[in-house]
Amino acid sequence: MAKVKARVKSPKSVKKGEVFQVKTLISHKMESGRRKNKKTGENIPRMIINSFACNYNGKEVFASDWHPAVSANPYMAFHVRAVDSGTLDFMWKDDSGKEYKKSAKIAVT
Repeated sequence: MAKVKARVKSPKSVKKGEVFQVKTLISHKMESGRRKNKKTGENIPRMIINSFACNYNGKEVFASDWHPAVSANPYMAFHVRAVDSGTLDFMWKDDSGKEYKKSAKIAVT
């Protein structure tokens, strides 16, 4: 599988109490386990990202469980209310137990 790359887009600064949008995209092939290898005829093992979570200064603000119907290179957008300056920590986990992490800093004025 190609190298997994996570991307995050969030504002650098927001006003206290403002609701802002966060967008994420992760490059991942997302094998459903239903395709067959053309040469051997055997099923290609399932390998999907099965969970995603975002923590804002250590507190979980968004989480989701994903299933085989999620497309390759899944995109996620959600909203968060600005409370304090700090860090947004993102984590994706796949079927093998591998974790992919990314962080973004945010300044609240």
